[in-house]
Amino acid sequence: MSDTRTRPLVRQGEDVEYESVDAADGLRKGVLIGESDGGGNLAIRRFTLAPGAEVPRHTNEIEHEQYVLDGEYIVGIEGEEYTVSAGDSLHIPAGAVHWYRNESDEEGAFLCAVPTGDDEIRLVEE
Repeated sequence: MSDTRTRPLVRQGEDVEYESVDAADGLRKGVLIGESDGGGNLAIRRFTLAPGAEVPRHTNEIEHEQYVLDGEYIVGIEGEEYTVSAGDSLHIPAGAVHWYRNESDEEGAFLCAVPTGDDEIRLVEE
């Protein structure tokens, strides 16, 4: 039997389930392609940030890259804040303290690509 990661994979949008993220009111996540779907070395996730949503300061053990799909919101990375909007891209190094805040009246959405495998997320007190 061949390794599923060497075969093409297509997932339909309606097959992606979204769930609320416990640590942040107004943040939802859907795994578009991940290890459990037969994906390879990367996972692609789609997040939505409701108007007024705030994601607390936290770190991830793994690096991740993001592409903003919709809306405008603030991303804090290592003490600097950036206003991002559709078409912007970000790289967040492993271990970097980061956070999100949607001060607009519109939902924000972004794709996030991460290496597959374990990731420990730690909340950081201000």
